[in-house]
Amino acid sequence: MGFQVMTMSDAAAARVRAIVENSGPDAKGIRVGIKRGGCAGMEYTIDLVTEPNAKDDRIEKDGATVWIDPAAVLYLLGTEMGFETTTLRSGFTFHNPNQTSACGCGESVELQAADLAELARQRQTATA
Repeated sequence: MGFQVMTMSDAAAARVRAIVENSGPDAKGIRVGIKRGGCAGMEYTIDLVTEPNAKDDRIEKDGATVWIDPAAVLYLLGTEMGFETTTLRSGFTFHNPNQTSACGCGESVELQAADLAELARQRQTATA
């Protein structure tokens, strides 16, 4: 099995499936990316996918499909996408080892590119 850019929790997979089921026959999944913005400098983006981009990475879990923007891959390596519902909000969460800080409101983050040498060492250790 190849290396996945991101993983998805069971709750995130269930929410992606629900979004697709409620978005009409053309919906195939969601696309995760990043953009510049917010107080901390970067924001996660989530868009509905009706036509997959061949350059995107793809992850799947329990029938849920998420595509990852190639420009975001180095910032998302090792990330787990979750979904949570609290008293005040519900939404996707990102447990990202490349996050160095976040703004106080939680809407934006500061990210650094993943250390590919460190990821390779970790993967080599895990398979040994």
